[in-house]
Parts: sequence; C-alpha cells; structure tokens
Amino acid sequence: MVPKSIASSGTLSVGSDTTYAPSEFLDTDNKTPIGFDVDLIDAVAKVLGLKANVQTSDFTAIIPGITQSKKFDIGVSSFSVNSDREKQVDMVSYYSAGMLWAQPKGGSINPDSACGKKVAVQTGTVEADDLTTKSKACTDAGKAAIQIDQFTGQDEATQALVSGKDDAMSADSPVTAYAIKQLSTKIEVAGKIYGASPYAYAIPKNDGKFAQALQGAVKKLITDGQYGTILKKWGVESGAITADKVQINPNVS
Repeated sequence: MVPKSIASSGTLSVGSDTTYAPSEFLDTDNKTPIGFDVDLIDAVAKVLGLKANVQTSDFTAIIPGITQSKKFDIGVSSFSVNSDREKQVDMVSYYSAGMLWAQPKGGSINPDSACGKKVAVQTGTVEADDLTTKSKACTDAGKAAIQIDQFTGQDEATQALVSGKDDAMSADSPVTAYAIKQLSTKIEVAGKIYGASPYAYAIPKNDGKFAQALQGAVKKLITDGQYGTILKKWGVESGAITADKVQINPNVS
C-alpha cells in the first residue's frame, strides 16, 4: 500500500515546521526534531517498515513541498483539517485540537472581544484565518480592527507576547498550553479552547493506497497502546482520538 518509490528507499521524507512545541520543535542541540508529532510519525513509519526523516521547513512551504517540488512524501506539522487544504492534499486525521489564546500575566483579554488589540500568530495557520474573521467583525461593527502580528515561526509569536510587544497570542491548544507551562510566571491562558478540529497528515492527492496505509498504521498504534503512551509523554493526551476517528479527508468546513 506504500508507494513503490517510498518503499524502495525505506525512508519517509517528512516536512515539518519545527518551531511548534510540543508538537514539533528542535532539541537543545538546535538540530534534532522532537515532539509528540515526531514520536508519532516515527512509530507510524515503523509500522509501515520505514524510517521517518523529519526535515525542518517553513510552515507555508510544506504543502507546496508535497504537491509541487515533491521534496516531501508527507507533511507532519499540526495541520488542522480544512476544506482549502483538502483541495490540495489528502489528509489522514490522528489528533484533535482547538484554538487557545494566551495573554501576559494578569491580563484581561477576551478572544471574543479583542477589537483594537495586537495579537501574535503564526502565518498560514487556522488561527491567522480566525483572527482575520474576528477583525472583520470588529470593523463591521464600527470598532477598531485587531492588529494581527504574523510571524514565520511559532517561537517568534510566543516571544512577541512574552516581550510585551503584543497583547495576546493565538495558537493551537496544545501549543499554547505548553508555552504557558514553560513560561508560567510571564503568561497565562485567555478565554477557553474553541474551534476544535482534527490534526491530519498531508500527502499527495489520490496517491494510491498510501492514505489507507497511514490510516491503518495510526489505528494500530491506538489499539496497541503506543499512541496513548506517546501523547502522555508530552502531556497532550486530552486531544487523543479513538480508532474510528482516524479518517481520510474528514468532512469539515
């Protein structure tokens, strides 16, 4: 079920934005990718008789690296499923996350009423799209637009909040929760998790039975317990899904 070109090489070429702790980020040597996404794709590759080779890439370059340059066999970078992405790639779900804001310690930011505030976010993410929608709602109501401060890497967005440059930060729930845990004396949660959607692997459209192979591998890891062990290691088990929720191109808006 694995494409012959991948099976013959024995290596799964993985594109990942390694600024997104605890999903995918660089270890203290500043070169080794680690995180729950990394551990999970390592395990998935092993089930398929392959070895994952995780390569750092800008987030917005990963899907073109799959569909155009063919640099990557798969994108593993906390991709939330949406219809725009499903038009470009096939997606296999493996986790569930929502959006969560952070603010400076003692702040009073409300994600549902942030007109005129400056919010840090990684470019190309669902959070960036969400902020655009929220900002339009502000201006439509005659209020000041949200100042959307976009960064190439999530680490830069987090630093903009910590430094006081921005009023808030929006990111995937496990990412924001991890940042708050690491920086608990400086930042705290703002509001609640909202907009839950699946994380999914991104692969070329209509690539034979590869999507089914990935689906089967994730299901196996869930049923044999490896999946739960990996998520628990990183403290992100709250987003675990059951085997029946591992779907190819889930129906989302």
